[in-house]
Amino acid sequence: MDQSGVLLWVKAEPFIVGTLQVPPPSKFSLHYLRKISTYVRTRATEGAYPRLYWSTWRHIACGKLQLAKDLAWLYFEVFDSLSVRTPEERLEWSEVLSSCMSEDEVEKQRNQVSVDTLQFLLFLYIQQLNKVSLRTSLIGEEWPSPRNRSQSPDLTEKSNCHNKNWNDYSHQAFVWDHLSDLLELLLDPEQLTASFHSTRSSLVSQEAVVALSFLIEGTVSRARKIYPLHELALWQPLHAESGFSKISKTFSFYKLEAWLRSCLTGNPFGTSACLKSGKKLAWAHQVEGTTKRAKIACNTHVAPRMHGMVVMSQVYKQTLAKSSDTLVGAHIKIHRCNESFIYLLSPLRSVTIEKCRNSTFVLGPVETTLHLHNCDHVKVIAVCHRLSISSTTGCIFHILTPTRPLILSGNQTVTFAPFHTHYPMLEDHMARTGLATVPNYWDNPMIVCRENSDASVFRLLPPCEFYVFIIPFEMEGDTTEIPGGLPSAYQKALGQREQKIQIWQKTVKEARLTKDQRKQFQVLVENKFYEWLINTGHRQQLDSLVPPAAGSKQAAG
Repeated sequence: MDQSGVLLWVKAEPFIVGTLQVPPPSKFSLHYLRKISTYVRTRATEGAYPRLYWSTWRHIACGKLQLAKDLAWLYFEVFDSLSVRTPEERLEWSEVLSSCMSEDEVEKQRNQVSVDTLQFLLFLYIQQLNKVSLRTSLIGEEWPSPRNRSQSPDLTEKSNCHNKNWNDYSHQAFVWDHLSDLLELLLDPEQLTASFHSTRSSLVSQEAVVALSFLIEGTVSRARKIYPLHELALWQPLHAESGFSKISKTFSFYKLEAWLRSCLTGNPFGTSACLKSGKKLAWAHQVEGTTKRAKIACNTHVAPRMHGMVVMSQVYKQTLAKSSDTLVGAHIKIHRCNESFIYLLSPLRSVTIEKCRNSTFVLGPVETTLHLHNCDHVKVIAVCHRLSISSTTGCIFHILTPTRPLILSGNQTVTFAPFHTHYPMLEDHMARTGLATVPNYWDNPMIVCRENSDASVFRLLPPCEFYVFIIPFEMEGDTTEIPGGLPSAYQKALGQREQKIQIWQKTVKEARLTKDQRKQFQVLVENKFYEWLINTGHRQQLDSLVPPAAGSKQAAG
């Protein structure tokens, strides 16, 4: 093998799913993280290193960094959700939590959870991705206004901090610019000067390089296999380059850094590669009278597991429905879709919906995060591990989720409602993504933003406004009802409405109309119904269900 053919790149998932789309607490600065890095090593016997337990992190975060307990758990849990677990393990954890009868019992269970200490420090550091810097604010690149409307149609635009999670150039630039800091954060305290800096003779442990594999992976000259960073760094022919010494079993800091910089390249499975050379999918049709061109690209035909991506842009005035292998386990980005109904009924890894208007999204179970940014009057129906929202107006979320929905900055008039639909494969897809029906925190959001913590930003849908949602497609599968059922107040409202219909039918029957009167009455009812369809916008929804032409079948994957 040609050792000069090593390519390394920054992984997308820690940034897409792991970095919260909100400026991090000021105490996540390098200064404090270095102190934590030293502190945890002195508390190795107390559940701090090499695994950090929740009870120890709570002590550090709440006691030393002055973070609220909810926020401390949020970061801990987001990182933990990135770790590789079987769906069975995730379901088991849901079962444990749902059987807890009090806050104390929940805390007792959380105390048994631990994460990789060094990787967690890196995770806290990369939260700086969405830090708003004064310099760039002054020159106008990123200012956290609730409505930062960029007119650029480019998907990889850098208009504000909220796009960085999907911008692989941002990920690469972030790691490149902060590589020395990231490495220093992982050094044993005795390898640092009094001011926490490395020297030319500093040595990096194997454990530190294993931790850095959280962010970096790579391949060797045209091989299709992807390796974590540490496997490549420890590969015998590369020892001279990567600075590994077999005698001390450590790496030379400056050699390792130089080798990383010389091999770092663009992510071949990132968003830009997907848009540039990904497979174009003809899932959407061109709507007459519009100049907008729907663009849908994916890399799933070449990407290995956990690297799949589908990017969908400018779907306009139509219904798009898919249940496809292309979607399974993929990261999905939906961008600038207007006046559409989009059904993606497969188990998904993550979903980001950005700059969409007046549309409805019905999603298969989302294994990690479902994030909305800069959307107006959008309805989202999903089972997801976590929901987070920023800069949305008038959106409604029908969700089933085991974590508290996160209200980030810039939202107005948010409505939360219970998950209210089903499709035949839904429970099977939930099992594959490790999502259960309990606990379900759809109605207990957490406000995570500095500008205000005003609860009036959201409301829970009143039961009198509640209707179930019917997915109008035939599929194979066993699910025939809403998983977990409905909260009693909503179930009761449906029952009362059903009763009204029965009374109405009885009234009509007892009126004993003649044949002509019945005909006349039917026309009146149909006209009223048609009027209602147009006034509510449901007419468009029904019309868009009619296939556009025989040649463009929606079901093909």
